[in-house]
Formats: sequence, structure tokens, C-alpha cells
Amino acid sequence: MTRGWTPTEQDAPLPPSLAYPRASEATAETLLKRGVRVSVVRLPQVHNNVKQGLVTDTIALAREKRVSAYRLALEKHEAGARYHAVAEEGVPYRDIAEAIGRGLKVPVVSKSPAAHFLWLGMFVNHDLMGSSGETQRRLEWRPGGPGLIADLEQMRYSESAADSIFATTGRASR
Repeated sequence: MTRGWTPTEQDAPLPPSLAYPRASEATAETLLKRGVRVSVVRLPQVHNNVKQGLVTDTIALAREKRVSAYRLALEKHEAGARYHAVAEEGVPYRDIAEAIGRGLKVPVVSKSPAAHFLWLGMFVNHDLMGSSGETQRRLEWRPGGPGLIADLEQMRYSESAADSIFATTGRASR
């Protein structure tokens, strides 16, 4: 779900639902009201040129289906704060799919989440972009390293490299 803007730390969380089952922020709000000093860290795609978080599963899915698809700390924490551990302002899922398509040499097409993405659909459907400007200011933090697309461009997409990725995670690539 592309919202037309890049979400910030000030944006309220999406309400938990079947399509978006994350209840951690609602739980944090409940605990905060009970006097517990709690904050939330919204995690990004942690990546390098070997493994890309949930994107690694997207690569395996693109390999299997022969198409790469997309959908059209904290020691300084403040009670009730939301933090975005995001180095990049937002990488549209379509850009991720295009980089995977180039790497695997497969077509890039739009698909519905239910028909193509299986359990990843709940993540793909939300495009999950965000800004960390407020987090960087509050925590005096400056992210570093290459971006997700740069890592995807350097990814080893050969079957043997993918098999070794899944061997280290204990999951099969097919």
C-alpha cells in the first residue's frame, strides 16, 4: 500500500489485522499506559550482498516462479517513542523487484499478493517505506553502508550461492 508519502516516526502504526498482523506497537501502547517505560523500534531490511532479510525469500520466490514481481536504543529511548532503524528514506518494492529481475535475468511484472507472494504478501502489499530523520536526530545516529539496491546489484544470484544462503538459514530454496 503506497501512501503517497514516506512514513515518519510520528505516524501512528497501522492497526493490527489479518492483512497486517503486527501487534507489537499496540502492545507497547498498552504497556506504556500501565507505566512501563517502553519504546518501539521499527526495523528495516537488514542486508548485505549475500543476505537481504525478507528480500532473500523474495529472491527465492522469483527464482522458483521465474518472474520477479512487485505490488502496483536503545539506551536513549523515550517512553512511548517510535524509532525507525532505516538508513534509506524508502525503497519502493517495485525497485527491489526490478533489481532482482536484473540479477536473475527474469521478467519483472505486477502480481496480486495472494496469487504470487504467499506469506510475503502481507509485507509486499504495504510497500513498507519509512524515514528515520527523527530517530537520527534523537539518538545522534548516522547510518552507513551501501543501500539495498546496491547490495542487490552485487548479489551472487547463481543457484549455488542461493543454496548456500538457505543452507546457513536452515531453509530450502525450493
